[in-house]
Amino acid sequence: MTYEIGRRRERITEAFEASYGTAPTVWVRAPGRVDLMGSHTDYNQGFVLTLPIRRDTWIAARPRSDRLVRVRSLNVEGESCFVLDAIQHDPVHPWANYVRGVAAVLQAEGLPLVGFDGIVHSTVPISSGLSSSAALEVATAVLFRTLGGWEIDPLRLALLCQRAENEFVGMNCGILDQYTSLLGQEGCALLLDCRALSHKTIPLPNSLSVVICDTRSRRELTGSEYGQRRAQCEEGVRILARFLPGITALRDVSLEQFQAHEAALPRVVARRCRFVIEENERVLRLAQALMADNHEAVRHLMAASYEGARDLYEISSPEMAAMIEAMEGAPGVVGARQAGAGFGGCMVALVEPERVPDFAEFVRRKYRATTGIEPEIYPEGAGAGAGPLAEPGAEESR
Repeated sequence: MTYEIGRRRERITEAFEASYGTAPTVWVRAPGRVDLMGSHTDYNQGFVLTLPIRRDTWIAARPRSDRLVRVRSLNVEGESCFVLDAIQHDPVHPWANYVRGVAAVLQAEGLPLVGFDGIVHSTVPISSGLSSSAALEVATAVLFRTLGGWEIDPLRLALLCQRAENEFVGMNCGILDQYTSLLGQEGCALLLDCRALSHKTIPLPNSLSVVICDTRSRRELTGSEYGQRRAQCEEGVRILARFLPGITALRDVSLEQFQAHEAALPRVVARRCRFVIEENERVLRLAQALMADNHEAVRHLMAASYEGARDLYEISSPEMAAMIEAMEGAPGVVGARQAGAGFGGCMVALVEPERVPDFAEFVRRKYRATTGIEPEIYPEGAGAGAGPLAEPGAEESR
C-alpha cells in the first residue's frame, strides 16, 4: 500500500491525538531493505549486495518525564506499555518486543533513555523478507537517540539493534538488515563486507529498475529452519578447518578448496556450504555487472542464485516457484531471484524501466492464475538511511 507523505503524517497525527490527547513532537523513520544478491552470506561473514528501499517504518512520539513507554502500531492492534527501569517481554504484543529489546540493550550500554508515547506505522510488509523487524528496531534506536540528545557511531548503533534481536527477541540474525537500514544511501546499493563491517556504494544503472514481488506467503524465522541452516554452515566450517587451518567462516573457503574436501562433509552440510560459497562469489560478480551495466551477466547470476537457493539451500516454497516462473517469463525482465531468507515472502527482479508496468501486470496475472493468491507488485528505488523524518511538504511517497 502506498501513502502520500502528507496524508500518512495526517493519519498518524490523528491516531496519536486520539490515543494520547496531544500531538507528537518528534518523528523518525527507518527503511526496510532487499538483498539484490547474498542470501545467507551475512552470518557466514561474507558479502551481500543490499538495497535500502523506500518503504519504511515511522515512529511519531512525544517525550515523557516518568520513564514510561507507551507505544501503539497502526499495523497491528493493541498498545504495549513498559517502564524503562523494568523491561520485560510482552507476550501479548510480540511486535513490541523489538521496541523493548532495543531499549534494554541501549540502557545496558549506559545510554540515557527518555520515556515516550509513540505511534508506529510501517509500509514494509511484515514477514515478507524486507526486514520489517530491523526497520522497527532501527527507528526505535533513532528515536531514543533523538529524545536523549546523544550521539553514537551508526555502526555501533546497528550492532546494538542486532543484539536486541539476537538476545531479547531470540532471532539469531546477522548484521545485514540493521546495517542497511542505518547506513543506506539513496540511489545506491551497498556492497557490504559482513566481516569488516564496511561497505562500498554501488550506484544502480539507469537501465534497470528494482521491482519487488511479494508472494503473500508469510514465514516466521524465529525457531525455524533459519537456525538449522546456520548450524549446518557452522558444522561445515568445523569439519573443513581440519583440512584448512585458520578458517573461521565459509567466507574464508574458496570454491576450489571446498571441492577438494567436499567428500568429508555430510551430504546435506555439503549442499549448504556449496551454496553459500558460490553465492558469496556471485555477490562480487553482480556488483561488477551492475557497475558495467552488463544485463547478460545480471540475468545469469540472479538465475543461478535462485537455483542454488532452491536445490542446495532448500529455502524455496511452492509460492516462490510460481513467482519465479512468472517473473522470468514477464516482459522487460533482466533478472529475478529470491529476497531475504526465503521460505516464502518477497522476491526481487531487475527490469527495464519502460517495461515495468507490463512486467507487473504479467506477473500479477500469471501468479494469481497459478496459485489463487493476489500478489503485491511494486517498483522500488534505493531509499535513504534512517534518521529524523523530513519536514512536511517533501514531495515523496511511501
